[in-house]
Amino acid sequence: MDIDVKKLHPLEVKVLRHVSLGETFDNKRIISELGYNVGQCNQAFSWLLQKNLIKEDSRVKKTLYEITDYGRQCEKSGLPVERIFNYLKENGPHTLPEITEALGLENSDTGSSFGALQQKKAAHMNAERKAELITSQMPSEIVAQHSLLERALAAEIDESTLSADEKKAISQMAKKRGASTSPFKLSEREEITYSMTDEGSSVKQMILDANITGEELGQLTHEMLVSGSWKSGTFRPYGVDGPVSKLIPGRKNPYADYLSWVKDKLIALGFEEFDGPLVENEFWNGDALFMPQFHSARDIHDVYYVKEPRHAKEIEMPWLEQVAKTHEDGWNTGSRGWGYKFDHEFTRRQVLRSQGTVLSAHQLTKAKVPGKYFGIVRCFRYDQVDATHGADFYQTEGIVLGEDVNLKNLLGLLKMFAEEIAGAEEVKYVPGYFPFTEPSIEVHIKHPKLGWFELGGAGIFRPEVTKALGVDVPVLAWGLGIDRMALMHLGLDDIRELFTPDIDSVRVRRGK
Repeated sequence: MDIDVKKLHPLEVKVLRHVSLGETFDNKRIISELGYNVGQCNQAFSWLLQKNLIKEDSRVKKTLYEITDYGRQCEKSGLPVERIFNYLKENGPHTLPEITEALGLENSDTGSSFGALQQKKAAHMNAERKAELITSQMPSEIVAQHSLLERALAAEIDESTLSADEKKAISQMAKKRGASTSPFKLSEREEITYSMTDEGSSVKQMILDANITGEELGQLTHEMLVSGSWKSGTFRPYGVDGPVSKLIPGRKNPYADYLSWVKDKLIALGFEEFDGPLVENEFWNGDALFMPQFHSARDIHDVYYVKEPRHAKEIEMPWLEQVAKTHEDGWNTGSRGWGYKFDHEFTRRQVLRSQGTVLSAHQLTKAKVPGKYFGIVRCFRYDQVDATHGADFYQTEGIVLGEDVNLKNLLGLLKMFAEEIAGAEEVKYVPGYFPFTEPSIEVHIKHPKLGWFELGGAGIFRPEVTKALGVDVPVLAWGLGIDRMALMHLGLDDIRELFTPDIDSVRVRRGK
């Protein structure tokens, strides 16, 4: 057997000494009995599998729901939809702003929760534009949701243990990538069990014969020298034949180089670049884009709120007045607006910008006609990081203004981004919905490993956006994930590799 047991890592040694031939084990057992953390378990199992000292016995996929801090608050004080129902039941019809103030909710929570009551035919907006109950009986689905919160306090909920009605109820309270205002976090896990191989059993005996415990010291520290504890310890073998470090000259980060290339390409096409602060307010982040303050459309941007200062001092005029009137009754845009009283306190709430379209809205107030503008914009949303998502990310954002611009021009621009800048060979354009554009388009590209994913959205700004910000010509707009473009262009399979601390990976990475 060609294995030098003295070179085994202590994590491997301890696992082999602890388990026996013929028995199964998993992460939970090793964590409980050896005090490993999850990362140590995964690392030890990976090494032992590569050496054929253990084998995989079973692999079971599970969908689990874990209650969040927000969920614990909801279990204690009630879900927003429960609180609104009970408030209306006890106090009679009220406007949405009155409910928001009385219950201390966020505007978006009030709007989406009342919308849920409307869908369940438990409430409606009466002739006086006040929320009013239709029934005195709490909808059964909401009762089930609170029951699930109580159940989750004790332990994670396994989806396989839920009934069909419970699955429907919990699905409305969970997000796979997590959310600051989601009662449940959904996660998909694989429970894997292992067992020792015959080769592993032989290696275990060699470890025992050599009296290797896994407690051998790997490095000599200052504290050990001071205390003298090194004298009674046993050290792991030190390899003098290891490879020496390479001397490699510096070079540009490949992602930074890619961003510069994109900027150069757009400037060469006659676009002017815009930029702005990371901290914005709800006015520019949503209100100026005709996103209603009391509507679930806000849910697509799960923003980070700034704790201090909580509110901007003021919003520029006449944009605030014109946007507020557009929301309330359409102003002079030809629209009927959203038909609610604009909240001037909410609009000043400070956030980290959640979309690059914020800067396009700013640019409309000072743009030339005709004109072409773009930005490489850093954005922030509360999100679970995975192969195609990040909690902070970059978008390439842009607008084209002119009397004669049209959808065909926009499709040409999107084709350039998808094929020339991202380097995708398979592209499709599908109808989409955004509160601020009509028509709206989503661009999807096919990655050789990750498959189809959305590159971003685009469309023609609605008059409610452009006229309120001083523009009276058609405006093409797009907001595309430039991180995702870089996945294709640089030949990557995971968006996290763009920001990897692995210097060797950064040095060898090259574009197409």
